[in-house]
Amino acid sequence: MKHELSSHFFVADEVHAALNSRQPIVALESTVVTHGLPYPQNRQLAEDMETEIRHLGVIPATIAVIDGDVNIGIEGKMLERLARAEDVYKISSRDIGAAIAQGRSGGTTVAATMYIAHKVGIRVFATGGIGGVHRQMHGNKFQHTLDISTDLPQLSKTPLIVICAGAKAILDLPATLEYLETWGVPVVGYRVDEFPAFYARSSGLKIGLRADSAAEVVMIARAHWEIGMESAVLVANPPPDEAALPYDLIDKAVQQALKDAADKNISGQQVTPFLLRQMSDLTHGSSLQANLSLLKNNARIAAGIAIELTHLN
Repeated sequence: MKHELSSHFFVADEVHAALNSRQPIVALESTVVTHGLPYPQNRQLAEDMETEIRHLGVIPATIAVIDGDVNIGIEGKMLERLARAEDVYKISSRDIGAAIAQGRSGGTTVAATMYIAHKVGIRVFATGGIGGVHRQMHGNKFQHTLDISTDLPQLSKTPLIVICAGAKAILDLPATLEYLETWGVPVVGYRVDEFPAFYARSSGLKIGLRADSAAEVVMIARAHWEIGMESAVLVANPPPDEAALPYDLIDKAVQQALKDAADKNISGQQVTPFLLRQMSDLTHGSSLQANLSLLKNNARIAAGIAIELTHLN
């Protein structure tokens, strides 16, 4: 049974009860299931992330769109369907209305998940890497581009705590940080002073704000919102030491993957899934293992932050 929030938003029993009793909740996106990983690794990862969160007494809320219904908390059969499907949509915030109107199913991106989580009252969200400003090949050189992920403007207007391993390594990281600064999104290094580069612990890019505990993250977020700011607080949490890869190795693989995408005329929403697959091939699977590890690590950190946020509230 599900509880109806509006005509097309449905909250699973467990999540509904947690919202009513003010228990800590962590939202999770579903494009990592539909577009980020192959089956069965995608399903196993989704279950592992929820398990990491539950171990700390926190309720996970994986968000997805199924047959035109926005589901906040998906069950086993729904997850299996998404994990196995080959023709589901990648649903960003602009696509939610169309997916509802046309009865579509798909995984929600960072932007869409943030919008939906905020709509139902969830304040903490864990993901792998956010989208950002894309790098683009022009001849044999990389140049800045106006191809900017919807994640960035959504972060500027949605008051959530978002835990990530930085932006995806395939992106223009300096330009992404500049965008976040311009649009008033605080970037907090979780026990680090540099912006992580997704698979790598460091990108060489300094960030001016650091928190060494979940409680400190929550204090920053509460102060940010109490003065009337409406943007997210982005918590940059590097991958665990044992899974992290050298930045030079990642950067070299990114450049090759971008050239491959240009050669194959890959564009639009297909770019990121293609590049992530190429990265896995080029690094002989080590980037995939780093991705799995950082996602579970982010889920753990997010659960701790959700607990602190609940206590302070």
